[in-house]
Amino acid sequence: MTSSEITPEEQTELDKALYDALHPLASALRSRASGLPADRMWEADPVEVALSVLAAWKAVDAEVKRLTAVAAGTAGAYGASYEQLGAVWGITRQGARKKWPDAVSRPAARAAQPSAALELCGGVAELRQDPASGGWTWTGRGADGTHGPADDDTRYATKEEAAAHAGAFLKEHALGRP
Repeated sequence: MTSSEITPEEQTELDKALYDALHPLASALRSRASGLPADRMWEADPVEVALSVLAAWKAVDAEVKRLTAVAAGTAGAYGASYEQLGAVWGITRQGARKKWPDAVSRPAARAAQPSAALELCGGVAELRQDPASGGWTWTGRGADGTHGPADDDTRYATKEEAAAHAGAFLKEHALGRP
């Protein structure tokens, strides 16, 4: 068994957790479709009840696909390659690139935006991308005059992550802050 395979015990726990999560959604779908109150919503043709459960699984499947793409994008933002994404998913590098086309940053895209400015709460921060690592840093001055980090060791995987940290600093150093 590889580290990404789950044990039979983990499979049992996963099944239980998924069924527990699915039940309220299936119940809500069944109740809306049948117009019956919650205590009678399952009193219908078994085919209709089974189709309600299938519809709930479809919603779960769509959400799992969305969350999977987010996880692939996060891994790619931190430097994972399509080869690594494919290996984890059990597909080829090309399959991973096709499945998550925007998950891995290409070097040309990195060079396209080496810096950006952020103005918030009366302060300003500059976001900069390190061309060597592709990581993002920020420096800023709050409205109260406080200068904020540019720790040479701190790098953020994405511009958005650096902006979030810079934005929190600017908010903390806004004038008139309680």
